[in-house]
Amino acid sequence: MAADTMKVKLSSTGTCFILVFLINTVYAGNIEDGKKILLYVNKVGPYFNPHETYHYYSLPVCAPEKIEQRSLTLGEVLKGDRMAESIYEIHFKKSFSNKQVCSRRLSSADLRQLRNAIEDHYYFEFVLDDIRLHGFIGHFSEGHLLPHTQSVQLFTHLHFIITYNGNQIISANVSTGAPVDLPETGEMKNVQFTYGVEFVKTKETKRVRNTDGDFFPQSLEIHWLSIINSAVLVFLLIGFVIIILMRVLKNDFARYNVDENDLEGGQEQDDYGWKIINTDVFRFPNYKSWLCAILGNGSQFLTICFGIILMAIFGMFSVHRHGSMNTASVLIYALTCCVSGYVASSMYKKIGGINWAWNIVLTATLFAVPFFVIWSIMNSVAWYNNSTQALPFTTIVLLMLIWLIVGFPLTVIGGIFGKNWSSPFGAPCRTKNIPREIPQPVWYRSHFVHMIVGGFLPFSAISVELYYIFSTIWGHDHYTLYGILLIVFLILLSVTACISIALTYFQLSSEDYRWWWRSVFSSGSTGLFVFFYSMFYFMKRSSMSGAVQTTQFLGWTILICYIFFLMLGTVSFFVSLHFIKYIYVNLKND
Repeated sequence: MAADTMKVKLSSTGTCFILVFLINTVYAGNIEDGKKILLYVNKVGPYFNPHETYHYYSLPVCAPEKIEQRSLTLGEVLKGDRMAESIYEIHFKKSFSNKQVCSRRLSSADLRQLRNAIEDHYYFEFVLDDIRLHGFIGHFSEGHLLPHTQSVQLFTHLHFIITYNGNQIISANVSTGAPVDLPETGEMKNVQFTYGVEFVKTKETKRVRNTDGDFFPQSLEIHWLSIINSAVLVFLLIGFVIIILMRVLKNDFARYNVDENDLEGGQEQDDYGWKIINTDVFRFPNYKSWLCAILGNGSQFLTICFGIILMAIFGMFSVHRHGSMNTASVLIYALTCCVSGYVASSMYKKIGGINWAWNIVLTATLFAVPFFVIWSIMNSVAWYNNSTQALPFTTIVLLMLIWLIVGFPLTVIGGIFGKNWSSPFGAPCRTKNIPREIPQPVWYRSHFVHMIVGGFLPFSAISVELYYIFSTIWGHDHYTLYGILLIVFLILLSVTACISIALTYFQLSSEDYRWWWRSVFSSGSTGLFVFFYSMFYFMKRSSMSGAVQTTQFLGWTILICYIFFLMLGTVSFFVSLHFIKYIYVNLKND
């Protein structure tokens, strides 16, 4: 197909530039009797590869001589929509049963393309008065193994059922019929494509804008197993931290804070454990800018997650595959960049950082650069395969402008406020100039073991719920239990905090004061477990395949796991910092 027919029109001046962020639907008002209703063809793709879509006219189907594209919003383009006017003539309240669309000759190449599409269970998406309609382009069935038989049939008739109330369309649907067998070789002459339209009067007044539930399955079950599993784990960990660890700390305080006059016979106390490293535990780490940039980005994504979940609970955000979600996600990320700048600069000043410009630039690019690199690979593969998941050049420029005009300046502004409003670090112990030698730890207190324990326990708290989330992102299920999602997210953070305190205490008890980076990686390693589960889901729990879908899955999975690392590493660090300050504030120093 010529490249000019695949272009997407994006408004770019004046008010339209602003509306592209805010509008994801077109207002549907009253329609006069007999008025033509525009039906847009949108995209096709394999049913089991939700993120692999192509333009509808990329198939050998009935198409107008000149393809007119519909102007799309930013959210629709990010979703992969590529709407174009169809040649179906539909007039309001004018019903008919059978009308020819076109008569088409299917060459051997056309037959091969259609057969491959039907064997891959391709479905189509139309848009009528802003209502999305779905159906399969054909039917594929296989017979006995010996002899092996298969049937590939193309649906050549579409029947549109449109319900209305007064002069307004309430809902619409489409059904397929008149299957025609497609031969393996040769060609087919004069294949007749027809359609029918049926208008049905209804008393319903609530307009149905999306019929995904009629075509795609919905998952509305309550995930009690996930909640119970996570709640039990949280109670056990909190019990461990509060009861066991606090008792151990009580004994430590009693031993470390004993007065020398109370010792019998003038005997000197032999210090060991976490007290002996009190002059090193607050020694600032290397690579301060990198650490603070991670904390800033992690704080930003924690804010984003809480914001999106709360918006979804109150009906302000939909996690289904709609344009509103994509537009809102872009805006939320850009507007929350001030959080990352503030947290990073504030922490950077507390630990004695001096290279402010580098810290702000690193904070702004720590996620943006990996995202751009991975997205570029995904977009290139989609572009090479003519998928609608490849963003047009105008959209790429628009997204870059959003980051340059909104995201990066807000990061700088947040950094300025963080630097100026930062409070002193407030270390309760004085740090010596010469660092203390660290004894060789036993194997079960090594960094690698801490990463396994610190990553596995938070992952186990969300492992069951991850299946339902993945089924929504990489399948056709609709996730609507946002209250449960909030509970699971809070459980995840609670488990991360508890295990971080325990691991930090064990590390300090072994007289290892290098807790700064270890606290980040210990719980941040949850992202690795999420990645391993993602690979298991892709190979064993899904039917996804192909270069486009595989690239999309791997790319977005890596970014999601990276976000897990940033968020949970940030939670682990700040919890460990407050815990360490608490125990050393209550320690009697010599």
